[in-house]
Amino acid sequence: MNHFPRLRCVGDSAILVEFGDMIDPTINARVVALDRGLTQAPLPGIVSLTPAYASLMVEYDPLATEPARLLPALERLAKNASPLQARSRLFEVPVCYDPPFAPDLEKVAKASGISPETVINAHLGSTLRVYMYGFAPGYAYLGGLAPEIRLPRRTTPVRDVPAGSVIIAGQQCIVTTFLMATGWWIIGRSPAKLFRPEQEEPVLFSVGDEVRFVRVGPNALDPSRV
Repeated sequence: MNHFPRLRCVGDSAILVEFGDMIDPTINARVVALDRGLTQAPLPGIVSLTPAYASLMVEYDPLATEPARLLPALERLAKNASPLQARSRLFEVPVCYDPPFAPDLEKVAKASGISPETVINAHLGSTLRVYMYGFAPGYAYLGGLAPEIRLPRRTTPVRDVPAGSVIIAGQQCIVTTFLMATGWWIIGRSPAKLFRPEQEEPVLFSVGDEVRFVRVGPNALDPSRV
């Protein structure tokens, strides 16, 4: 039986604080609570924090501190990290489901045994949680997709998927930020620019925030990004 929170040393300059082993909003809220607590009142020697689905990577300067000092403090803080401490913001993100911006919409509908419009409504009706960033700059992994449209990843990846594509797999959803390949299903395109490297805060969401999608027509898309 797993006992959480669990702390593990990773290499010679990091400690992984694990709160669970699944995608779960309550578990992630504890990750966010610890992340924010350490950001507001950092322990000596900590240099960076990386939140994920169910864990927080705490990196430290080995010349400034050591695990023997950090582990007891982190264990105490992890045990006291409450989901109630992790307040979230709600964002609305526009998405166009019209052709040719939703090349997999019909396939998702067929595989799910529902109509394309029902797929759209299920996506619009999902309140998604920002669980982590990864894979590429600005890639926010959103979890909590409606059960009726949860599909495994496609067997063959697709190349040259445009930035702004709204892709889904399992209970997750991403709005892509770069032209790249994907093995997820493409059900729409968003005009929102979620990654802004020129700004002080380069990403729009923080881990722990919530996202809902709102439907727009093709005219809302920036022609330069289509």
